[in-house]
Amino acid sequence: MGQKTHPVGFRLGVIKDWQAKWYAARPTQYRDLLQEDLRIRNAIMTRLPEAGISRVELERGPQELVVTIYSARPGIVIGRGGQRVEGVRRAVEELSNKRARLNVQEVRQPELDAQLVAMSIAEQLGRRVAFRRAMHQSVTRAMQAGALGIKVICSGRLGGVEIARREKVMQGRVPLHTLRANIDYGLAEARTTMGRIGVKVWVYLGDVLPEPKEVEPEADAEEMRLIEVTVGGQEETQDAAAEENQVPEGT
Repeated sequence: MGQKTHPVGFRLGVIKDWQAKWYAARPTQYRDLLQEDLRIRNAIMTRLPEAGISRVELERGPQELVVTIYSARPGIVIGRGGQRVEGVRRAVEELSNKRARLNVQEVRQPELDAQLVAMSIAEQLGRRVAFRRAMHQSVTRAMQAGALGIKVICSGRLGGVEIARREKVMQGRVPLHTLRANIDYGLAEARTTMGRIGVKVWVYLGDVLPEPKEVEPEADAEEMRLIEVTVGGQEETQDAAAEENQVPEGT
């Protein structure tokens, strides 16, 4: 179940939020906007392959399209004097036919970002680094950075062997069925001479607990007063009933 269900999609609306925020009134409009989102993300990833982009969030307003790029190297995204980010903005406007505004956010701890970890392992596999070494180093860095658990799975013709297989490295705990568990998931592919190797990464960052509700002290005092009045009323009613049922002396 845990590997059949996307960890982020499984928690959407609970502890995770959507990466694209817009509304489509008709099914055809939904289809067109979805395809447009995919083209925009593909264009940004193609133009900035070395920027270490973790994810791209899109928000459509009535007048403009807001694109937020989360990158481990924001300086590469911006470029000298903002030239690269301006070129990306123009490309997004051509694809969407709307005025675009770009925001660049820095990923301060790339060792805890599952997508960046998967891309790093895939890049090392493309440079013919031993897959076990790349996996163990990434797992060790993530645990040292503060992750509570991490799982890495590589599948394909590992080491250039004839038969494809799957290797897994795991450290800590990764609760895939706990909805409050903040699980970050990333997927990347390494293009090697022997074929493609898939890399999947799960990073457990801790639990997201609901905030405790604060009760105002005035409300507590008022409830206590109501309770006292109710109890007093019951006692008076019982005393009155006892007096009515009491038989007078001398009868």
